[in-house]
Amino acid sequence: MAAGRRGRLKKTVVMVGMMGAGKTAVGGELARSLGVPFLDSDAEIERAANATIAEIFARDGEPFFRAKEAQVIARLLKGPPGVLSVGGGAFLNPETRALISDLGVAVWLKASLDLLWSRVKRKDTRPLLRTADPRRTLAGLMAAREPAYAQADLIVEVAPEASIEETAARVRAALATRPDVLS
Repeated sequence: MAAGRRGRLKKTVVMVGMMGAGKTAVGGELARSLGVPFLDSDAEIERAANATIAEIFARDGEPFFRAKEAQVIARLLKGPPGVLSVGGGAFLNPETRALISDLGVAVWLKASLDLLWSRVKRKDTRPLLRTADPRRTLAGLMAAREPAYAQADLIVEVAPEASIEETAARVRAALATRPDVLS
């Protein structure tokens, strides 16, 4: 596809939402379709710390991780426009939310609890789900986080039957309604 037909991205698109919503997969596909860089704040944090998110949580605690996460997201937002996937808790920070609103555009990938659970239940890489009842923990996190996610600039429902490419196309269609983001 010619660059002119792809459209020009004017602001970084920040994929927000719960773990398992598809932020990394859909964000990567969206970036590919737009011909822009894709970045993942968790991957950037892991690279800088030379440790996994779970190891950082265990060693330094969640408050330390959230502070580093906010710093990394701020740095990435100041770079050239691209697509950025952030951790599920990142958008809860009011300062991070304001910075995303000022420098980028937040897209909430909104998925049902059943879909999220089907995607995360077999993974042990989610430190917040290392509890006696991880599905109940996921439901509690979802209920607590949705008011913050609802402040995103755009909301795209994730359909269980939709492919990564179809969901990315839905995000791109939502972005096309914002000439300040995509021309």
